[in-house]
Amino acid sequence: MTTSQKEQIKENIVEHIASLEKEIAELQEKIRPISPDCSLGDLTRFEMMHEQDVFHKALHNSQIRLGRLRHILSTIDENDEYGSCAECGEDILFERLLLLPESTHCRDCASNK
Repeated sequence: MTTSQKEQIKENIVEHIASLEKEIAELQEKIRPISPDCSLGDLTRFEMMHEQDVFHKALHNSQIRLGRLRHILSTIDENDEYGSCAECGEDILFERLLLLPESTHCRDCASNK
């Protein structure tokens, strides 16, 4: 991986982090408790509770991804292994790293999992 490509990935990670931070803030608003005295019908209340469960899972996944991206950003310059597949050792496609900077496997090895 060239220095220029690594810089592009770093810039991309910063953009991903900003986007995730915004998404996390929005999800945290959506998971606020539903007031028991809220004048909703049973079905609507059940639907809202189910929707909150979905938002909780999305929030959890976003927080995990945010942590991984922050870690990568802080270690990318010192990590000579970044961009190499953990399975086969081949280079991970630059385009894949732009989309998923936290990728640890090349496309072939990831699809064999």
